[in-house]
Amino acid sequence: FVEILNDEISNLKVRKLNVIDFGCGKSYLTFVVYYYLTEVMGLEVNMIGLDLKADVIDKCNKAAQKYHYDKLRFELGDINGYKAPFDVDMVITLHACDTATDYALYNAVQWKAKMIFSVPCCQHELNGQMKSENLSILTRYGIVKERTAALMTDAIRANLLTESGYRTQLLEFVDLSHTPKNLLIRAVRAVIPGSAKKQARAEIDAIEQEFGLEPTLDRLLKQR
Repeated sequence: FVEILNDEISNLKVRKLNVIDFGCGKSYLTFVVYYYLTEVMGLEVNMIGLDLKADVIDKCNKAAQKYHYDKLRFELGDINGYKAPFDVDMVITLHACDTATDYALYNAVQWKAKMIFSVPCCQHELNGQMKSENLSILTRYGIVKERTAALMTDAIRANLLTESGYRTQLLEFVDLSHTPKNLLIRAVRAVIPGSAKKQARAEIDAIEQEFGLEPTLDRLLKQR
């Protein structure tokens, strides 16, 4: 994960970063990223980890104090509607469950964050919506439907980020033998040609129409 971060941060040649980790949980990744950015890359970093579990947040704040990570703090709160206390440069999420990933991506787009690194988890939403007369072969078998829905969820998210002005990739960031939840959305704010945005939108519309889909991220972005 940090190797992938390093690639993009090095390209941007920044010296300061404001970072939000949505759904940080026990924050193993949060601490590793903060250490890497500050101690290895030598950057000035303000970082917040957000989660819904008060006991976890308390433990993480105590750990940050123990290691004298003065600009790393943890807050109790919901991703949906979260107000950042600074201009956000980078948003990361590791296994934010189902539509929590969508709210994290939406916030990042709203803030015009320079970089987004998101590993989705438990993509249930579209599985419950999927139906198709022309491609019923993909909805007939439960396991095929589940896996197709998960892949379509992240393909749509990637296209929505492209449409929103991000150079976006879907990567396998850890070997499948370790975990099936190994897809990483990497998005970097860039100048995206209008033709690429139009194509991304047309592809979204086509798949949503074919399968009767209303993804959370698309709804949020349309309501902006």
